[in-house]
Amino acid sequence: MRPLHATFVLVLILFTSSCPQVTMAAGSAFCGSKCKVRCSKASLQDRCIKVCGLCCEACRCVPSGTYGNKDECPCYRDKYTGEGVRRRPKCP
Repeated sequence: MRPLHATFVLVLILFTSSCPQVTMAAGSAFCGSKCKVRCSKASLQDRCIKVCGLCCEACRCVPSGTYGNKDECPCYRDKYTGEGVRRRPKCP
């Protein structure tokens, strides 16, 4: 009976270690749906959705609408690319 208990414990450990991945996937679905709406009118939708997804994962929010409303999410609003002259808002 000892090998059966050891096998059960090993399977239980493997199962519980995969639970955070399921949670992460749920967060990605949230970001995916929000970014799809946000980028629906963008001329380069693939690029917009990609960058919006990165901003959403970091900030855990996406402003409503297809443009503007960035005050709803200060983290999203305050992300910028680089420093100096070429500095621009990162999130669409």
